[in-house]
Amino acid sequence: MKDGTAAAPNTVQYLHDYAVPNYLVDHVALDFILDGAKTRVLSKIQFRPNPDATDDDFFLHGENLHLIAAKINGDAITPTLTPQGLRCAVPNTPFTFEAEVQIDPTTNTALEGLYTSGGMYCTQCEAEGFRKITFYPDRPDVMAPFDVRIKSDLPVMLSNGNPQRVQDGWTCWSDPWPKPAYLFALVAGDLRAHSDQFTTQSGRDVALNIWVRPDDLTKCAFGMSALKSSMAWDERVYGREYDLDVFNIVAVDDFNMGAMENKGLNIFNSSCVLASPETATDANFERIEAIIAHEYFHNWTGNRITCRDWFQLCLKEGLTVFRDAQFTADMRSAPVKRIEDVTTLRARQFPEDQGPLAHPVRPDQYQEINNFYTATVYEKGAEVIGMLKTLVGDAAYAKALALYFERHDGQACTIEDWLAVFEDVTGRDLTQFKRWYTQSGTPHVYVDEDYSDGTLTLTLRQETPKGAQGIDKQPFVIPLALGLIAPGGTELLPTQVVEFSTAELKLTFDNLPCRPIPSLLRGFSAPVVLHQTRSNADLVTLLAHDTDPFNTWEASNQLAFDCLTGMVLQGAAPNQDWLSALHSLLANDAADPAYLAMLLRLPAQAELAAHLHDHGHTPDPVAIHTAQETLLHYMAEQWAQDLPIWMDRLRIDAPYDPGAQQAGKRALGSALLRLISHNDVGATARSQYGAADNMTLQLSALMNIARLDHQAPEITAFYDQWRHDRLVMDKWFALQISVAAPDQVAQITAQLCDHPDFTMTNPNRFRAVFGALAGHHAGFHHDSGAGYALLADWLIKLDAKNPQTTARMCSAFQTWRRYGPAQQTAAQTALKRILNKDGLSGDTREMVTRILAP
Repeated sequence: MKDGTAAAPNTVQYLHDYAVPNYLVDHVALDFILDGAKTRVLSKIQFRPNPDATDDDFFLHGENLHLIAAKINGDAITPTLTPQGLRCAVPNTPFTFEAEVQIDPTTNTALEGLYTSGGMYCTQCEAEGFRKITFYPDRPDVMAPFDVRIKSDLPVMLSNGNPQRVQDGWTCWSDPWPKPAYLFALVAGDLRAHSDQFTTQSGRDVALNIWVRPDDLTKCAFGMSALKSSMAWDERVYGREYDLDVFNIVAVDDFNMGAMENKGLNIFNSSCVLASPETATDANFERIEAIIAHEYFHNWTGNRITCRDWFQLCLKEGLTVFRDAQFTADMRSAPVKRIEDVTTLRARQFPEDQGPLAHPVRPDQYQEINNFYTATVYEKGAEVIGMLKTLVGDAAYAKALALYFERHDGQACTIEDWLAVFEDVTGRDLTQFKRWYTQSGTPHVYVDEDYSDGTLTLTLRQETPKGAQGIDKQPFVIPLALGLIAPGGTELLPTQVVEFSTAELKLTFDNLPCRPIPSLLRGFSAPVVLHQTRSNADLVTLLAHDTDPFNTWEASNQLAFDCLTGMVLQGAAPNQDWLSALHSLLANDAADPAYLAMLLRLPAQAELAAHLHDHGHTPDPVAIHTAQETLLHYMAEQWAQDLPIWMDRLRIDAPYDPGAQQAGKRALGSALLRLISHNDVGATARSQYGAADNMTLQLSALMNIARLDHQAPEITAFYDQWRHDRLVMDKWFALQISVAAPDQVAQITAQLCDHPDFTMTNPNRFRAVFGALAGHHAGFHHDSGAGYALLADWLIKLDAKNPQTTARMCSAFQTWRRYGPAQQTAAQTALKRILNKDGLSGDTREMVTRILAP
């Protein structure tokens, strides 16, 4: 869409159509009179013609707004209104546009723009929510300072920037830093603050507040600690100092996303900031730490430097995800963090790349921008940053980032701007590397080995599937980290990085004392699928001796993968060599418990299904589920004598701490409890449940109890204990679905939807239930089709209220074509039923249409 033209609903937008805005904004003044369904918004915006524009059409975005009055330079006007906005004649000189609109936040169940949540007023403006607040050029390349005044009878009224003195009953805020409208925020409600302060490296004191409902004030301490750690880390590692006098976080129950980085006023889904040992698990604490860091890091990589247009979304999100991953690696275990990130990438992004929802990290077209907040933009976008850092080295990366901040502060930028700073610092030509941003698909790297007379030759070949569009893909620049291990375990070649940028590459290693075992893709140095023939013995050697922690885990993961594949296809017995090697590692009481817990995690069932499909087999989800359960039972019996001993050495004789050391022990303990429960029919789990003094231990115990008996009294007891804590209740709903037998998943989900505490209008509760349904591989893809039908029923209901959450949940169907005829028929029927719903939102229509496309 070119500037000045209102896009009709469902119109495709193209990157090549970008045009600069016709008018720039020098200042925005907003007055909010909060009054339920009759909230008034008065805007006073200083415009000037853009000298670089090729058009003089004046158009402001606006949706669901009741215009009361409009003025230009103080004179009343009658603009032309459309469902997408407002158009009028304007002077060819700087001018002031004023508008007064009325909106109804109380009925805004889509949770975009200004809405209410439990009596609290809240905004969510990314990507295009500001146009539901007032008329404005709602695009990220229009940046301006904002002054905001708020009037209501609520005790706390917040907006971006620094607080100003109260004037005539108005609460006033001023944000001196130019920002796009998507970063605007307002919150008002009966809130309490958990307060602290941070002194920056230049000596400025910053007031810090986490604003919550009164009953949640005891759950803020960890979030505040994480915020201060993030601020210190960003100064130390990236040299970025905070730039306002106050930093506010607000916890909101009804929120479509995890959190939002609005300048100086971050708005968080309650689940991403509230935590106490009694109500949050170790995983919750780590997630909160990472999300708080992510949103804070956006202050520079997203706010001070933002996106020119929404096609550049990965510019801020990929970089910031990479930065928060670095932070978590420093705060906790770097190897475990890397394994977790790769596991997530394979579970979420690889299927996206392989299916109908595939798109480049920087898409060249979109229909509904809300549908492009994807794993490809976020997770793969972060992998691209990591590869760039690997290619140029740590020192050059640091210089390039410093230049990026210096050159582009206060600007709305593109991927070309980002890559240019690396080219200027290093002298490299990154034209080919840019393909990671412009080509979709996951590259496959095929490896052939030849060894003769002390010389190893590796022949590498890269191919990227054409995808649904049938487009040939050009070779990527793949940084391939590798080493060589002798059969006895000695490292013959330490890690080195090879740039693999052609369709085929030969690598030769001479003067070797024996045939080595190649350890390839160390640290998962590129987001590719590696095809390498390795014997069982070689994998066991790598598991025992590889010096790269990721590849040690990868060897174990591959052994588990091969074992389960054999069990599914041939009914093979479990791999004893792998289990013996794993047993030896578990017996080492000096090993990192968190890392051992990762080794015990079996490959995802969906990943096994994808592998079977790619090799010409129709995956049977129930057979995959059965193989995993059989393998776990076999491991439990094999290690029956050792499990209690290993469990006992994980005892913690100290008060609860969510930090890495204790959390690692509890993670391994949870994995061991799963096996022990196979042997003692839940006796140890029940004992742990009764003695648990924190949610991690209590929930781990309850999962194993419920897995054995879905009617266990502890399930009711847990509900009675925590029924008044909404976030714990989300766990209770999800748990019962996640541990159900495959043929009972849809039935149990339906029963929980009838529970009085279920509500579809709260995104957390809806995702707790239907995210668990979609995540139960064997249950959701059961050949009865009941899971597909149930999810479709509820997405049809939800779409009229919250299209954004509905559209994102549709991605559960994206792999439907890989399964058998029964599943395909049921999934297609469910998807067509959604598509045929009268008045279906554009967000959902686009997603379902793409998923159904041949």
